[in-house]
Amino acid sequence: MTLPIDPSVLTSEDIGEHRATLHMEHEEAIEHVRDVFKEAGFGTAVEFSLSDLLHEKIGADRDPYYVLGACNPEVANRALDATDNRLGGLVPCNVVVWQTEPGVQEVYHVSIMRIARLVGMAPDDEEMADVVATTGEMVEEAWSNLDTSAETEADD
Repeated sequence: MTLPIDPSVLTSEDIGEHRATLHMEHEEAIEHVRDVFKEAGFGTAVEFSLSDLLHEKIGADRDPYYVLGACNPEVANRALDATDNRLGGLVPCNVVVWQTEPGVQEVYHVSIMRIARLVGMAPDDEEMADVVATTGEMVEEAWSNLDTSAETEADD
């Protein structure tokens, strides 16, 4: 299968990629990420430990890995309208926290709104541009409040 886009030309900004390193224990990092995203206007629609699930289902032995499905209902509603309901295939916006070593957690997020535009699920129009801008501002707010002692890198 030939991809319609050359992934090697995409930048972190194109996909709204954010990364941060938190120097805290895994459970503390999950709670912290949940709180800062809530303060920025996101709720947590779903959450689960992917590492626990994979261990239970296939016996995989992974370092702690947790998925927080963040969602702002107003923005999600606008995005569904703007994409003829197709964006629901990507909802919620996931923020993941995984342990790289004890006491060190990596936090990662990509913009489903930007990716939806790149792959043609969302129109490249003013309404969707506003949805992308709104979610981008909310994510930036959350990222700026992750932790004052965190080493962060924002690429959006």
